[in-house]
Parts: sequence; structure tokens; C-alpha cells
Amino acid sequence: GVVLIMLSRFSSAAVRASFARPSAVAVPRRFFAAPKDEQDLVVIGAGPGGYVAAIKAGQLGKKVTCVERRDTKTFGGTCLNVGCIPSKALLNASHMYEDASHNFAKYGVNVGEVSLDLAQMMKAKAKAVTGLTGGIQFLFKKNKVNGMFGHGSIVSPNEVKVVDAKGKEEIVKTKNILIATGSDVASLPGIEIDEKTIVSSTGALSLSSVPKKMVVIGGGVIGLELGSVWSRLGADVTVVEFMDRIAAGADHKIADEFKKVLTKQGIKFMMQTKVTGIENVSGGHKVNVEAAKGGDNQALDADVVLVSVGRRPYTDNLGLEDVGVKTERGRVEIDEEFRTNVPSIRAIGDVVRGAMLAHKAEEEGIAAVEHMFTGAGHVNYDAIPSVIYTNPEVAWVGKTEQEVKESGVAYNVGEFPFMANSRARTNDVADGLVRVIAAKEDDRLLGVHIMGTNAGELIAEAGLALEYGASSEDIARTCHAHPTLSEAVKEAAMATYDSPIHS
Repeated sequence: GVVLIMLSRFSSAAVRASFARPSAVAVPRRFFAAPKDEQDLVVIGAGPGGYVAAIKAGQLGKKVTCVERRDTKTFGGTCLNVGCIPSKALLNASHMYEDASHNFAKYGVNVGEVSLDLAQMMKAKAKAVTGLTGGIQFLFKKNKVNGMFGHGSIVSPNEVKVVDAKGKEEIVKTKNILIATGSDVASLPGIEIDEKTIVSSTGALSLSSVPKKMVVIGGGVIGLELGSVWSRLGADVTVVEFMDRIAAGADHKIADEFKKVLTKQGIKFMMQTKVTGIENVSGGHKVNVEAAKGGDNQALDADVVLVSVGRRPYTDNLGLEDVGVKTERGRVEIDEEFRTNVPSIRAIGDVVRGAMLAHKAEEEGIAAVEHMFTGAGHVNYDAIPSVIYTNPEVAWVGKTEQEVKESGVAYNVGEFPFMANSRARTNDVADGLVRVIAAKEDDRLLGVHIMGTNAGELIAEAGLALEYGASSEDIARTCHAHPTLSEAVKEAAMATYDSPIHS
């Protein structure tokens, strides 16, 4: 089962837990039918932003329909089906394989010769996906959300047309429309993704064999995560990155240390390099590259090429032009209450401004529904974390040192290495560090940046501190259990306003 816990922005004591049943639970046919009554809200898109918004509206007692176009007839969007969830399943499984292959023996755990059963690994990934997507169907039923499968498009400010796989059209009348259609894979000019040997993240999650050589175009979150998966499983991985640093958006020092660790793990990097084309050759591909500023061409051999150069807002055939919804560079324009220039239509998630993150879309979904029906909603964009789920993980929340410096605010930076943390040393996971940035004038926390094991979990403390306007001293004077990795956050905070004890 799945447990979903939502904390109210206005009452931290209010906790709602929903227990999702297995995906095998039968869902009544009427669940997918067009509603006869006018709806209070129609949500187009059932990804993290859309399905969460639909559930929230249901909890407020509203008549709500959520429309999903995915051919597999599953809710959860890219994240649950071909993104966040399956990639984390493979990251976890490949980490286990790597540990069993290279690390168990030094701890006295002898398992003999370790072999890879990729098909079984993919089955485990699929089980994780179906369990969670099936859980959403249960939550919809529990909260009286009507789900519909088909392509949704806006035909008027208060009407959504849904066309199912067989071409049947139905019109749903509604008082409000919420666009939550997410994003799609971006590519490069002249490169055609076939999801077999030239793949996006979707294809990279379902390869039938481990490639001997993989070229990853783009050193961002997706490229580094999936590059790590296939590197652990035995592929020779080369990452080609146009910029001078990997992990765009991360603090520069963290990014530089991160690259050193990944290089030590066997991943190769070609920085400030652009891809000029891909040639099909016998047995694979030749990836042509040259210096970003121009120079001699070089060819890289690859069995599989992963194109991970970002994502684009998905608004295809949505009907925005027909109803006059304004867009800018493909993104839907919204005001502070997520309302478009058409008052009854709002938008959230990857199709609007800001980071393309599932949890950002969830927060916006709740806030947009609250604006619609209660008059008040809130998202603090300065406290939205980012995580790269490699090993070690990289996570940050708030501003980087570079951003603080550019703002002109005087600041202090405190650092603490995991090498000086007792739990990290004991568990042999000492790569990485914590950086805490605070305003020099009043010690107000500005940003926290972590590279290390479980950084994605550790960053939650920093997010809460930012949300409540804490200082670095507030974190430093909060007792942290010993021995834990979280003590590194405490010591980095101590280093920011005073001095750490163990470094």
C-alpha cells in the first residue's frame, strides 16, 4: 500500500493520511464516465499537480473531474509512470547491485558471484509504478473525484471536450478549469528520438540490455541519474555537457565536488562541449561533438544515446488559442493566484513559470484550488527543494552562494564535511558536505546545500527552517540525535554563525 500524508500550510498539526489499496482493486466503469452535472472544477492532466488538485477539490466537497490522456489509462502523469518513480526504483536497484558486486565482501558479507537479472529488475520497477498509480484511483474514488481517460481540450471558458482512444467525444461543463498538463521531452535539432537506441528518459528506463557504451547528452538531473543507473550496471558512460558545470541550479562548489565523485565512480565528462549530430553506423551510433565555442569535430562511439537536454511545457492541442489564453515561450501566463487572462481558467506545474518539479506542481495544485474555493492559497517559492537522486545525493533549498552574492546581500557561509560526521564514517558514506548560507546582518537563513547520502531527506529540515524564517543559530541550537547524518547540518549551521565542534 501507499501512505500519502499532507500537512496543512495553516496548521502543522493537521495531518491527513490516506491508505492506497493495491492496483488490482477493481474500479467501477462509471468512474471513467463523463459527469452529467455541471462540475465545479475540471482538471486537465492527472500528474502530481493535477491529481493532487483534484483530490483537494474533492475534500472541499466540490464536484470535480480529472482528465488524463495517457494511453496506459493510468493516473500519475510522467512522474509516476515514466519519470520520478521508475527512475528511483532503478537507482535503488542498481545501487544494491553495485554494493553486492563491489562492497559487501569488505563488511564480511560473502555472496559469491553476483549476476544481473535485468528483466527482474524491470519487473520490480513496474510493480512500484502500478502500485502507486493504482493508489491514485483509490484516492479518487475515496474523495469522489470523477476520472476520465482521453485527450482534454478547452472549447470554451466553461467547457472541456474529452476525446477517448476510440474517437468518442464528450463535453464536460464546468465553472472552473485547471490546466495541469505537465511537460514533454525536449530534443536537439536534427536528432530523432526512437526510444530504442536514441532515447529520452522514457526509453532509458526500459532498455532490454545494458549498453556497452552510452553517451548522455546533458549533465542535468535526468542525465546524471540515469547515467548513474547504467554505469552501475556495467555501461561505459560519457556525459556531454554544453556548460562549464554539471547539475545546473546547484551551488557551484557542490556541483564541482559532485563531478569529482561521479568521475571517481567511472563516469566520464566532456564539459563545454556541444553535440552537432548523430550518425547511424553498423552496431550503433557515432555522436559528433565539438567545443561549445567551436573547434575540431570528434566522434564518440555509443550503443545507446540518452538525450536529456531538458523538457518543454506540454500544451499541444489544448485549445488555448481558441479561448484566448495567453502564453509566453510555450508557458501559460498566470497571475499570483494561478489565474490566466481568462478568469475561469487557471494553470499550474510545468506549463507555468518556475522549476519543473513534481512537488512544486503539487503545492501549486493545492494553492490554486484553495484560491478558487476558499479565497486563500500559498506557495513559498523560496522554500522549494531540489534533489538529484544519485549516490551520493545532491539537494538544495533556497539561494546558492552565487545568487546571494549577485543580490548584494552580505552573508556568511558555513561548511561541514561528512568525513567528520561519525555516522557517515561508520557507514562508509563519507563523500560530500553541507553548506549553510545566512545573512550577515541578522543570521537569517538564505540557503542550504548538501551533497551526501540521504541528502534528499536531510534537506527537509532546511526547507522547514526557511519556511519559518529561522536563523542558522536556530538550527545549530536544535538538538540533533547522535549518531546521525543530520548532525552534519547542525555543524554546518554552527560553522555559519560561530564554529563547528567536530571540524
